[in-house]
Formats: sequence, structure tokens, C-alpha cells
Amino acid sequence: MKFEIEPQLIATAITDLCPTQITVGMREVEAKRIRWREESAGRDALYLGGHAVPVVLGPKRRPYLVDHHHLALALHLEGEPRILTTQLADLSRLDKQAFWTFLDNRGWMHPYDADGRRRAYRHIPRSISELVDDPYRALAGALRLAGGYAKTEMPFSEFLWADHLRRRIKRVTVEGAFNKALKQALLEARKSEAEHLPGWCGVEE
Repeated sequence: MKFEIEPQLIATAITDLCPTQITVGMREVEAKRIRWREESAGRDALYLGGHAVPVVLGPKRRPYLVDHHHLALALHLEGEPRILTTQLADLSRLDKQAFWTFLDNRGWMHPYDADGRRRAYRHIPRSISELVDDPYRALAGALRLAGGYAKTEMPFSEFLWADHLRRRIKRVTVEGAFNKALKQALLEARKSEAEHLPGWCGVEE
């Protein structure tokens, strides 16, 4: 997700961030933890400065993370107390229902659980540490990195791919034989049945 704004960076406690989605791909979170250790050694401030995350202010002026949940969780698990945020909007005057409705209509939230089912707003975790693993989200992320589809600016595009793969690749394969699942995903990504998905690269000749 890309935002054309002039950022004003604010150091924010990661534990203060509120999610706007239910799941992440924990495999992807682990990869970001490894990358953090490799890239941040001796230059933490520089690394964080290049990885600011977008938030909106909600009820009680709490910062709600509208992208980069994987990065925020990875840094939290690595013991990093703060992350730089940039504010997209101040919606703190809205009541809770109006706030969630606004985010939903702007595409700034994704209230779907680890089975791909849409849930009520109340099911969204209250903290980054409560995010739930969806192995298909990790598979969708790995599929993009492997060239299965192109990166786009469409919000939550990886979740659309995850839901597509969820109906075609067995969960036991994703959880127990990830490389095999990725090979299957690469085949599925080239089929015409996926042409409606963001970043689709066309049928393989």
C-alpha cells in the first residue's frame, strides 16, 4: 500500500498500536525478524527511519495501524519498543462504530479471520501481539516474492491471493510442506481463474 503524503514522523510505542486486521503470516513475520537482525546492526535509527508505518488516530486518540502489521509485530517480537509512524488522518472525534465504518469504506481495514471469513469489528485484536497466524497469507507473500504476481498498490492484495490459494491448496500442505505448497501456488497463479486478482501476470505459455 502506498500513500502520497508528506510524512511527519512520530516515534510511537509499538504496544500502543492498534491493528486493523485479524491475521498475519507468521512465516513472513519471522523472515522480517531475521532481516531486522541483519540490517539493523549498529544502525537501528537509520533502519527504522526508512520503515515508517501509516496510522490513523481513532477513538481516545489511539493510533491504528493501517499497513505494515508484519513489520510492527516483527520489531515487537525482537524487543524494539518503538517504531516511527506517519499520521494519515485524525478520526478521533468519531465514535467507535463510525470509525470502523469509515476505515472499512476506505479500504483501511481487513476484518477476515484465519479461515478467510469476514468477522465483526469487535473480533479485530486490540494489540499487535494478539494478531493470529494465517499460513495462507504467508504463502501469498512468498508467492509474490517468487514472481507469482506483481506488487500492486491495491490495499490487502496479499489477502486476496491468500483467499484464492486457500480454496486450492490443502492447509496440511501449507503448514507441513511449504515449498511444495509454493510450487503449487506458482502453478495456480498462472491459471486464468486468477486473472481477477491484483498483480496477475497472465497465463503461462
